[in-house]
Amino acid sequence: MVGLDGVGEVETRFFEYPESRGGFRLGRGQVLSSFRLAYEVYGEMSAARDNVVLLFHALSGSQHAAGWNRRGPVVGVGTRWTDEMHLGWWDAFVGPGRAVDTRRWCVVCVNYLGGCYGSTGPSVVDPATGKPFGSRFPHLTASDIVDSQVNLLDELGVEQVHAVIGNSVGGLLALNFAVRYPGRVRLVIPVATGIHVSVLQRIMSLEQIVAIENDPDFRGGDYYEERPPDRGLALARMISHKTFISLAAIERRARGEVVSDDGFFSWYGLGTPLESYMLHQGLKFVRRFDANTYLRVLDIWQKFDLLEQTGATNFEVAFERCRHQRYLVFSIDSDVCFYPDQQRELVEVLRRAGVASMHITVHSDKGHDSFLLEPALFTPHLAHTLNAL
Repeated sequence: MVGLDGVGEVETRFFEYPESRGGFRLGRGQVLSSFRLAYEVYGEMSAARDNVVLLFHALSGSQHAAGWNRRGPVVGVGTRWTDEMHLGWWDAFVGPGRAVDTRRWCVVCVNYLGGCYGSTGPSVVDPATGKPFGSRFPHLTASDIVDSQVNLLDELGVEQVHAVIGNSVGGLLALNFAVRYPGRVRLVIPVATGIHVSVLQRIMSLEQIVAIENDPDFRGGDYYEERPPDRGLALARMISHKTFISLAAIERRARGEVVSDDGFFSWYGLGTPLESYMLHQGLKFVRRFDANTYLRVLDIWQKFDLLEQTGATNFEVAFERCRHQRYLVFSIDSDVCFYPDQQRELVEVLRRAGVASMHITVHSDKGHDSFLLEPALFTPHLAHTLNAL
């Protein structure tokens, strides 16, 4: 079976934040009385609990980063655990002898609060009403996601992680963790990310939010007993997909036949393999993801503000507390989602703050998604840095 030469068969675990703690206060003032986080663990935790690597997933990722999980979480997922979910999204990077070697490191990956793969989110039933939270599920911030996972680390008895790794949007969360909890991490590895949200990203996210919100089936987020807003979510995915892989890669992948539009159009007819490929990406995505969760993560990304979240007056002040940490910053030269100048800005901030860092530029023709697709380009630097510290 695919993936069994890595960490093998894995299962999702759950962390429950109980009501007895008096509620989990969110960054925008609302309170969750309790919540559940779905997570997976790869490798064995040392007796001293000092070999943990915390991994933050990207926009539409999940807790299932490595190995083979056919069943998925047993609650809160519905039919979204499709065939493409069975193999972990970073399987080529995590396992014995791989970039993050599970013979030495214990990797923990968590589905975000607000997620749709087992963690408490809009699609999960609210115990108070017996119906999915839907529109009543609160807005979230990056700090809320990080704080919820800090509670999990506390439950696991992990006072300090060896490393925190975050890809893309997950990199924003890794930086939030590193700066807000500087004593809880030694090595920080942001991959294809930045310290703030660019103007282009804000525009792209807004376009996706408009696409979902204006689908008549969205119903303000209360669609779980009716037809979901598949058209809006598919369009949102099409808007974002062109920034995840390079245009050259899209052109290569689109050299197939023109397929049916599944009734997506009433007047226009698909005329080229490129159009067919882009529509296919959107329609495929809606089978495995929830529109409300997509909006929550876009909202976190759209309003990410590291200075506001840390209370610092500028980035140098924010990172001065991180001088004991080391950073391995990855750029991808063909990335048009988080452009390489965003990582250069981060490295310059670290330099001025007196924080040790190494900046690696990966040369790839696959764009932003190179961090998912090309382990050979990342593994030497990842493995060396993890093992050297």
